[in-house]
Amino acid sequence: MIYDAGLPQHCTNAKVRQLMRRLDLHYDSEVAQSGLRTTQYSLLSHVQRLGPVRPVDLAKAMRMTASTLSRNLQPLVGAGYLVVSAGADARSHLVEITEAGRTKRKESQKHWKLAQQQLADKIGAERVNALHTLIDEALALLASEAAVEEAR
Repeated sequence: MIYDAGLPQHCTNAKVRQLMRRLDLHYDSEVAQSGLRTTQYSLLSHVQRLGPVRPVDLAKAMRMTASTLSRNLQPLVGAGYLVVSAGADARSHLVEITEAGRTKRKESQKHWKLAQQQLADKIGAERVNALHTLIDEALALLASEAAVEEAR
């Protein structure tokens, strides 16, 4: 491969991981005051929005693997925030948020909103919006590559 002077000098994967670590720390430090991690708040929010949902559909909506979803569900089910019940047939299940889960999500949402506002204050709302746009565009462009990998 011939070196292209227009390419970034640093590993894009490493740079994105650095940003993710900073963002995780930022959001988790605030959301943790509600007793949840940001990923748990996100999971409760998805289940509340989607209603009773099959784990496979929830994993797809959250862009995660079934095994990652399973690991993330366990503490929320154990805490009584989610329930997993029988689905339409013997092999299927449904994930549903409980009243305690709705209450915990609402409490956590206050902290998440504060973290969101603090981030916008630190780097600017325009940059946050531009970052969202760039991420959405990159995900769409990389989606076809992911589909090919999943088909293998």
